[in-house]
Amino acid sequence: MKKSFLLAFIFLLIMGSALAGCSSKSSNGNSSKGGESAQDTLIFGRGGDSVGLDPAAVTDGESFKVTKNIFETLVEFGRQDTEIHEGLATKWDVSPDGLTYTFDLREGVKFQDGTDFNADAVVYNFNRWMNGDADKFPYYASMFGGYKGDEGHVIADVKALDKYKVQFTLKRPQAPFLKNLAMSPFAIASPAAIDKYGDKFTENPVGTGPFKFVSWSRNDKVVIEKNKDYWKKGYPKLNKVIFKSIPENSARLNALKNGEIDLADGINPSDADGIKADSNLQLFERPSMNVGYLGFTVTRKPFDNVKVRQALNMAIDRQAIIDAFFGGKGVPAKNPMPPVIGGYDDDIQPYEFNLDKAKQLLAEAGYPDGFEMELWAMPVPRPYMPDGKKIAEAIQSNFAKIGVKAKIVSYEWATYLEKASKGEADAYLLGWTGDNGDADNFLYALLDKDSIGSNNYSYYSNDKLHDILIKAQSEVDEGKRNELYKQAQEIIHEDAPWAPLAHSTPLLAGSAKLKGFYPHPTGSDWLDEASFE
Repeated sequence: MKKSFLLAFIFLLIMGSALAGCSSKSSNGNSSKGGESAQDTLIFGRGGDSVGLDPAAVTDGESFKVTKNIFETLVEFGRQDTEIHEGLATKWDVSPDGLTYTFDLREGVKFQDGTDFNADAVVYNFNRWMNGDADKFPYYASMFGGYKGDEGHVIADVKALDKYKVQFTLKRPQAPFLKNLAMSPFAIASPAAIDKYGDKFTENPVGTGPFKFVSWSRNDKVVIEKNKDYWKKGYPKLNKVIFKSIPENSARLNALKNGEIDLADGINPSDADGIKADSNLQLFERPSMNVGYLGFTVTRKPFDNVKVRQALNMAIDRQAIIDAFFGGKGVPAKNPMPPVIGGYDDDIQPYEFNLDKAKQLLAEAGYPDGFEMELWAMPVPRPYMPDGKKIAEAIQSNFAKIGVKAKIVSYEWATYLEKASKGEADAYLLGWTGDNGDADNFLYALLDKDSIGSNNYSYYSNDKLHDILIKAQSEVDEGKRNELYKQAQEIIHEDAPWAPLAHSTPLLAGSAKLKGFYPHPTGSDWLDEASFE
């Protein structure tokens, strides 16, 4: 009896060890086999949480980081550029007058809820957006000139010609129309899911993309998993992606070094050399297509006075800010769009850092002793601004030298964006990563009167600028378009609704084992090709 018991006990120990080996998990939930990591989960550390997961209803990059992998658009950008490629549409024809676009759609594609993607789904989505408003779908107005019934609305009609053919009719030609369609906000969502969830769709997103939504713990993490029915066979390579919110840049980098996450954005430029020297890590540079700026709400006093805005532009030492916070990965900005965008006007002379001239302009504006104001500082690091609070403190110090007392204010990220969009800030730090590589996406989207209430947080309006930007949208000759955009930049520079600060080269860092990750200039990265060795 004792011998039988002993043998049985030994057998149980062996089996227990074997079972334990089969079910062992690493800290991020990836299985181990034979002592080697079979990693199939990517943990992406980021500086802030998403505002929402309905791509049409948000404007922030943290939301698009996630939605880019759940949803897809009719046409897509290249892996690291903004050239147009097929997406949910396989081909398209444009009429000679530029007013009619006909798309042949990809057949056999399913939404993640099992319903069919087809022309009716495309029509449903566009009707939803064009019958909305700036509170529901802020990006739509910025790209398509308003909503249905508005004078400037570009799209006259969207109709299904058959199950897999859809036609757009425009009121006037729009040169960046295809690039606009490729933007994350205009991804096609499941009509059945929108009907089912209503206002809660932003918490229950359903698209056609390589990953499907699993869960969202606010200010902590968003979990997405492999869409096993994805139309692109063999993709995605990962089984799961977790977007983890870690606000502090240093804490995020430490989490990467400790193996708690696999990829981190918002890397401080000062940490770049240390990352390069670490054999366990790799450094990524995102192609630069952004601008960081200090915006002035021009409907609030004294920011309704152009001389005040010009004075504050002259009071900011941009180069000192870049030297202190961008670590050689930024250049001073003088225009509201970066030099890589066609139509950039390099002949414009920047506002020089000149405190004496700034004081003189304030005196001419009626503020010889300065004034008090609120300066809103971003609570999260963004690609165009590594540390909003410290940059705000540097600007605060600059302004004090001309008698302007700036009180620094901040809010949680979603609240910050909402309040700023409603014109509640005196001056606010923000920025923009281009969505499509076109000048229209900077100048019209951010500073035209049509975009007030959506992406024009400064509430800046200039009728002459508007006429130029609409003409540029409708002009198909690229040379003529570029000349129009240069005229627009001259008007904006003179009116100074912003103080442009910097164009940055954003940095990310990841595990040395990570392969197939390609940072995109728009800031929204595909993760379908990502995998581990």
